Amino acid sequence: MERVNEEVEVNSGVIQKYRRHSNGRGLVSPAARVHASAFVSSTAYVESGAQVNAESWIGPGSWIDHGAVVGSKVFIGQNVHVGADAHVGNGARLGSHSRIGRNARIPAGAVLDRDLRVPDNTLASPGPDPRVGRAERRRHDLPGTALRSAA
Repeated sequence: MERVNEEVEVNSGVIQKYRRHSNGRGLVSPAARVHASAFVSSTAYVESGAQVNAESWIGPGSWIDHGAVVGSKVFIGQNVHVGADAHVGNGARLGSHSRIGRNARIPAGAVLDRDLRVPDNTLASPGPDPRVGRAERRRHDLPGTALRSAA
């Protein structure tokens, strides 16, 4: 039988306690709120104060930082970091290896390609071209990536 509670050493001897989420067995802080229908992969972390809403999917190796909010029906790929106090709107899709900065805002229905970087305190809203968001036009991301609205 697998353990429900886990202890992880985070900084020079500091022990952080997590519980295993019933859907996917991911590590969730006792101070985080994760809906029962959300899937949290076994190697993903959800930190204290974070919220993951219904029918969202958190991929392997992803990390939802302190105070972040993940809306309903959000897909988060592999090895994605959602920064502290960031907000990901309902139905958004974050590609693998993306980095969402502290206090960044991703609109509902947005689609971020893999390896995209959204800087701290950025509102990643769609621009005049519905396929390209403001984050790309400002060149805050890696070449060849794009933020686009879901059609």
